Amino acid sequence: MNSKIRVLNVDDHPVWHLGLASVINAQQDMELVAQVPTGREAIDYFRKHPAEVILTDLKLPDISGIELMIAIRTEFPGARFVILAGFARESEIRRALAEGAQAYLLKSMPASELVDVIRQVHGGKRIIPGPIATQLAEHYSDELLTDREVEILRHLVGGNRNRDIAVKLSIAEETVKGHMKNIMAKLGANDRTQALAIALRRGVIQL
Repeated sequence: MNSKIRVLNVDDHPVWHLGLASVINAQQDMELVAQVPTGREAIDYFRKHPAEVILTDLKLPDISGIELMIAIRTEFPGARFVILAGFARESEIRRALAEGAQAYLLKSMPASELVDVIRQVHGGKRIIPGPIATQLAEHYSDELLTDREVEILRHLVGGNRNRDIAVKLSIAEETVKGHMKNIMAKLGANDRTQALAIALRRGVIQL
């Protein structure tokens, strides 16, 4: 029998730790080498004890799971990551896959599917579950928002008017209006309120 798949879990939820440990340790071909609560602890651990598959929550106390992945893959390009999230937000899925994640899964997936994904990722495959693939396909051809447009949307969450946003960003009010026009066109929104709602639903911005 080949050596076991070494799995590192990065998550700060104790209940998830217990459940995952039970699932992984029940597999004859896997070994849960460690569970750490923060991204920085994961980086330190991985440098000393490289695991073959890293499971990481998207939301960590210090840095995001995607930022953790970027940091480790910068030093160890072959590191294989499975991103786990509570919700499927399109922008986060796109970014995770673009930065090199081998899989993006919802925490609600059955344990049997999770261990199967770990095996496939260990084997070099990239896994995108059907529901997530469908969600990505729905807006695949949509033009992405620029960093500035996303920044303006974040200011909208606080109820800022164009004039307020212009002052905060040190740009002309007409420039803000131009950005808003582009934002609504890209999101298929009829007004600012609808643009904000769509952006929140798709995970472009978060409350």
